[in-house]
Amino acid sequence: MSSSKNRFGLASLAVAVIAFALKYLAWRVSGSDALLSDAMETVINIAAAIGALWALSFADRPPDENHTYGHGKAEYLSAVMEGVLVILTAIGIADIAWRAWHDPHPLRAPWLGIAFNAAAGGVNLVWGLTLRRAGRRHRSPALSASGTHVLSDVWTTVALVTGVALIPLTGWERLDSVLSALVAFNVLRMGFGMTRQSIGGLMDEAPDAETVELVRAVIAETAEGAIEAHDLRFRRAADTSFIEFHLVVPGAMTVQDAHTICDRVEHALRRQLGRALIHIHVEPEEKAKHSGVLVLP
Repeated sequence: MSSSKNRFGLASLAVAVIAFALKYLAWRVSGSDALLSDAMETVINIAAAIGALWALSFADRPPDENHTYGHGKAEYLSAVMEGVLVILTAIGIADIAWRAWHDPHPLRAPWLGIAFNAAAGGVNLVWGLTLRRAGRRHRSPALSASGTHVLSDVWTTVALVTGVALIPLTGWERLDSVLSALVAFNVLRMGFGMTRQSIGGLMDEAPDAETVELVRAVIAETAEGAIEAHDLRFRRAADTSFIEFHLVVPGAMTVQDAHTICDRVEHALRRQLGRALIHIHVEPEEKAKHSGVLVLP
């Protein structure tokens, strides 16, 4: 899995460079400030791809003495950094929009610029969808964040291609600055969303209710012989799930039998969730709380 995710990181960098080259040409031939804004946003894609490549390599390192739970949170750190870069880019694009509003100018070759920008959008659309699928498959926050970023860039490109096409048709030169301002707003919104999601991962935010309910159901269905399970705690770091709970068993049960139940539950959870670090604390029946995950008879 490590080499596969690293290949995605390298490919993201290559795609970002290709998209930037096309968008740079779009700006150079047209002189459009809106297309310059789009090119600036793609510079962040390049920086983000470099950051994601580092994070994917670092996150896949095995646990060591200083990081006994592994290095998976490096992916969240990369995603936070990407979000911050996106916010800073939005501020720069807003400055371009402000200056363009006060100093509008006619476009040189708008249709050629639109063609180059549309080509970059097509490249990003294919790659963004690929990254999103890879992020879900590998449970990788860095790949998912990069895919979301790239797809947001595609919608920006669609809006810009439409808007810039209207400039020569309407003759309203200030539309260029309006489009730049809209790009800045969209980039800012995306940056805050990415940062919020990644900070949730760094703060050990619980997974969605559907996933938690799946874990409860797996425990209830596979812990036959136990009495109940309670105090369930569950978090994720990149593609690794961390699960711990207390399992109440009859007081006369042997250690071997309790261990067999634990093994059965752990194997079932890993079949559903993939890589997982599971800690089960076995307790006698007088410790039962009669709440939490009730084991099916």
